[in-house]
Amino acid sequence: MRNDELAAAQAYVRLLEATRAALADPDEGPLYVPLLASPIAEADGALQRAGLCGNESRFFGLVSSLQPSMSGSGH
Repeated sequence: MRNDELAAAQAYVRLLEATRAALADPDEGPLYVPLLASPIAEADGALQRAGLCGNESRFFGLVSSLQPSMSGSGH
């Protein structure tokens, strides 16, 4: 995995974690949703730099190498 691909996969994992945290409490979720703007921008930029925009198959393969449970085989 190239460094830019690793950065994109890591940014996506951080975005997922931030989203889960922000939406964990349905009553408080709307208060935290604006905090997702930064992780979204980070992930978008990293995807573009790695040339992974529009190549979801390759991208999710990289992500699943970091987070094997995301492949569906862990559930």
